[in-house]
Amino acid sequence: MTASRKKIPKGPRVIAIANQKGGVGKSTTAVSLGAALAETGHAVLVLDLDPQGNASTGMGIRHDERDTTIYEVLVSEAPIADAIVHTPVENLWAVPSTIDLAGAEIELVSQFSRELRLKKAIGTLEPERFEFVFLDCPPSLGLLTVNALAASAELIVPIQCEYYALEGLSQLLRNVGLVQQNINQGLRLSGIVMTMFDPRTKLSEQVVEEVRKYFGPQVYDTIIPRTVRLSEAPGYGEPITVYDPRSRGAECYRDLAKEVLERPVPEGAGVPQMEEIPEMVMTAPERPEGSRLDPEEEAEAVVAEAKASAGKKKTRPKAAPRATPGVKVSAKAKPGATSNADVPPEPKPKPEPQPKSEPKSEPKSEPKSEPKSEPKSEPEQAEEMLEPAAREDAEFDLDARTSTADIPADVLVAEATVVVEDLTEVEGIAAPSENGAADDDRGKKRWRLFRKGGDA
Repeated sequence: MTASRKKIPKGPRVIAIANQKGGVGKSTTAVSLGAALAETGHAVLVLDLDPQGNASTGMGIRHDERDTTIYEVLVSEAPIADAIVHTPVENLWAVPSTIDLAGAEIELVSQFSRELRLKKAIGTLEPERFEFVFLDCPPSLGLLTVNALAASAELIVPIQCEYYALEGLSQLLRNVGLVQQNINQGLRLSGIVMTMFDPRTKLSEQVVEEVRKYFGPQVYDTIIPRTVRLSEAPGYGEPITVYDPRSRGAECYRDLAKEVLERPVPEGAGVPQMEEIPEMVMTAPERPEGSRLDPEEEAEAVVAEAKASAGKKKTRPKAAPRATPGVKVSAKAKPGATSNADVPPEPKPKPEPQPKSEPKSEPKSEPKSEPKSEPKSEPEQAEEMLEPAAREDAEFDLDARTSTADIPADVLVAEATVVVEDLTEVEGIAAPSENGAADDDRGKKRWRLFRKGGDA
């Protein structure tokens, strides 16, 4: 017999695995630690005190095999030996649970010494039959958990490597202290095991550091990682040591089993008092000035900026007015002014014929007089009439054009259309219709010549 086996006292070591927070690995630790100890030849019994029955499922106990459960043991005081079921793992037994256990707390309210029912049941076991008895507690601090703490000599607390798990630890230890003072003076905190450790996150390392800082040697050296194999094993009804013996999770629970065997039963107070535990508040690391924000903070800043700009009304730039045949287009339009398209074009004054004998008068400062002007052709008259419009539309461009050659083509065509419409009444030039066709053959010919600057 090894030195670690000699330290085991007469009778089984009854160890409660408790934490009022759910999802921290209580059932996984109870099943996997029991299976790892069973591999070394120790007889292990696991009591499932959770109405969900996860530990029973994780050990491969089918629902139709759960004739006598922990519910009958607590409520009806049935012999615990009748509820023990052998699992597919050698040296591993279990007392299963069903959903009926959820009503046990209500039914035990009026019973005498209801918090000691489980302790009396475990006391009827044969002292040499089992070496370890693990109690998988529900995620609460109710009567079922109190029964487990009253029946146990040791307590193992799994803590998930997240801050929420730290918040509930102080409340759990307060209740453990009350049970130790009033019901079970022999209860000791055997150790704290860190579970679901993710090495990729800084938070996991910070939580482990904080727990070790305040609990010191009471924290086990073995840290249980977060692995896919540990999550898959209960679905196959096998402990991790059977489902994947070479996985990281299986090796870690084997190391934890060695620590439980080698670590002696704690003596003394064991459970820290509340005044000895300072607040465990994780402080954010200092960020140097000018450094980039975290992705989450950067996303929040973008959302805040979007909300701030959402209230501002965005104005859309107005499109430039189109040149319509027969309508004069002005590039500059004042806000609120009536569009040129809504106002009919003003008729232009007809050109008066100038007598051949009269020369144009010049300012008095210039003594020279211009020669007599000859009668102008139709294209020349049209160009002469376009000059005022060209000067008026010179504001359309930023270059302040001074000649008709610099006028945009669309403006020139629009103004030419107006002139042609006016000349139709005087000279009989046919203007094109809306579909671009001329009214007659003569009009087509003269229109083409007019555009080219020739004579009809």
